[in-house]
Amino acid sequence: MHEMTKGANIGLGSLSEDATTVRVGLSWSSETGDGDADVSVLLLGDQGKVRSEADFFFYNNPVAEDGSVQLLGKAPTDSGSEDRISVDLSVVPADVARIVVAASRDEGERFGDLNGLRLTVADRGGEGLLGFSIDDAGAEGAFVFGEFYRRGGEWKFRAIGQGYETGLAGLATDFGIDVDDEAEAVAEVATESPEDLKSRQNAGSPETPEEAVAAPAVVLPAQASPPVEQAVPATRRPRTVRKKVTLPKVAKKTLAENDAWRSARLFPVPTLKSDRERETRATSVLLSVMAQVPEFGRRLTAGFGAPAGRMETFTEVSLPYGDARTGESRKRPDGVIRVERAGKLWTALVETKTNGNPLKAQQVQDYLDIAARRGYEAVITLGNDVALEGSPLVDVKIDGRRKHKVVLWHLSWAEVTHQAQLLIRHEGVGNAAHAWLLQELLHYLQHENSGCHGFQNMGPAWVPVRKAIDDETLCQGDARAVDVVESWERLVRQVCLRLGGELGQKVLPVQRVRRPADPAARRAALADLLCREGQLHAELRIEGIQGILALTADLRTGKLRTSVDIPAPDQGYPLAWAKRLIRQLAEAPADLHVQTLLAENGDGPRGTLERLRPEPADLLPKGGGEITGFRLSLFKSMGATRGSAESGFIRSVDDAVDRFWGSVVTPLERRLAPARPATRPSPSPSPSQSVSSGVPG
Repeated sequence: MHEMTKGANIGLGSLSEDATTVRVGLSWSSETGDGDADVSVLLLGDQGKVRSEADFFFYNNPVAEDGSVQLLGKAPTDSGSEDRISVDLSVVPADVARIVVAASRDEGERFGDLNGLRLTVADRGGEGLLGFSIDDAGAEGAFVFGEFYRRGGEWKFRAIGQGYETGLAGLATDFGIDVDDEAEAVAEVATESPEDLKSRQNAGSPETPEEAVAAPAVVLPAQASPPVEQAVPATRRPRTVRKKVTLPKVAKKTLAENDAWRSARLFPVPTLKSDRERETRATSVLLSVMAQVPEFGRRLTAGFGAPAGRMETFTEVSLPYGDARTGESRKRPDGVIRVERAGKLWTALVETKTNGNPLKAQQVQDYLDIAARRGYEAVITLGNDVALEGSPLVDVKIDGRRKHKVVLWHLSWAEVTHQAQLLIRHEGVGNAAHAWLLQELLHYLQHENSGCHGFQNMGPAWVPVRKAIDDETLCQGDARAVDVVESWERLVRQVCLRLGGELGQKVLPVQRVRRPADPAARRAALADLLCREGQLHAELRIEGIQGILALTADLRTGKLRTSVDIPAPDQGYPLAWAKRLIRQLAEAPADLHVQTLLAENGDGPRGTLERLRPEPADLLPKGGGEITGFRLSLFKSMGATRGSAESGFIRSVDDAVDRFWGSVVTPLERRLAPARPATRPSPSPSPSQSVSSGVPG
């Protein structure tokens, strides 16, 4: 990879023969675990300004109509997370001279508080072309990392590293985006009475200022969110054309006479009996919906380097394998995806596994060889496991001597479900038929007989490691402990996908690191920690909540702990804080543990909510001490088996996270915090407030 310095430039053609489609990655890390930023891309004309506001791509306007730019969202990495952007330089309009890649933080936050600011550019196959690290960030609230620009008929890249202390508004204004006090108008909407809001909606007027400028979209019925009761503080944000996010509506009353009546499904599942039948049906169902719902198909394939174009999908295609000397045979991949753009074809072979069945290395190797000989671009494996950096799901060899490069990608069923949920429940799609197709796909994927339930087995090392911890015979350096750590990491990433799809929020595992670490060394260190303490730890960062949701599995006690820390307010008295907190937890379970956090030794008084409700003063330290916040925790027995059955560990982790989020975090959000900035889509069923604002005094 070519490392660049600030101000340097280089032609992409000198780095790769196939740099027409590139993937840009922006990454950073935080020792506190809660640092984040939002990426944006601007298309500029010869005058250095956007041609229109539609040339500004960010979280509410993530895809260009011509497919030249697509924000792929955040992906977890071993050192934090990476925001990924697909740029198809071959279809960028001729009157676009520059493509600026930038990022911004929320008001009051600085890039100087983040570590490891870095931009990377990879080719269509994922091979790194260039990297640019920024180590001089300070008070800036927005940053231009770099830009692609035309010169002499070719595309080049320039490393910029320029910051704006005025934040996103300053950056947007510089490039010709109008900025107004849009949030003031939203504040007026937020303070309307429910009766006035209902009357205005029935009259056919838009629900929010965003909807007044957005293109129509369709989402499926779901539970409606409660009305926002607090006004949004006015903030200056760029006014842009964006995709409409329609609030979900209450589901229609069923016409069935009783619960025994079952709706007719487009993709029936109960008849599936064998693993082969599950794989065949699942492949056909998924690929057909990808071809018929462009937003969905493009979202799944863009990260694999596929262009934005007309997509067709096929199943059970017979392809020749071998040669005349050794005897030619036929191979049948489970599926084929083919995309056509401007007369050029992009082709990927698909190998599917369901019901927890592992990929077969030789089978995947054969498909890679076939793809290379036929000039195809990729092989996609689709299964229950979640891929990790530095720990491949299948061991194959790619012949580097071949001129044509084939890339091996992996897609988990959890990721497929996540993307379907985001589209139909939160972001919307083009028409009602597409929404219905996605709903049927989602029902199929979540059915117990489909075999598409994501990661569902902690592996063969799980039971021996738990027994060795009980017997106190597990020693540091035991390879089985590393296997358990990897399985735990896969499970945590799947929890993030599931929770993020349900909430319509970005949910990512937290890595508290200052510098990127080698994946193998990091997992070995975590395995040694497991041997010493008998615990597995994870932290989840959820968009809109600055606090971190912590999850601990104690293999010695057989308990799962979910917790979140709430900072103390800046004003008021400790007794008032304690009383207010207990009142705000009126809907929380009686067995919720509340602990006071102190500045000196950290741990203060604690007790269950049932005991503290009549005596909130018990949360105050007897000998005095500065209170920095409160920790809320729920405990649950964890499953004994390694799988996802009712008695399994994976199911118990899902249940623990769901219970804590639904019974503690969600009710507390409604009572604590002001509404989020108006430029971010409102999630459902999660409220749009933040736990992180503390306990009002």
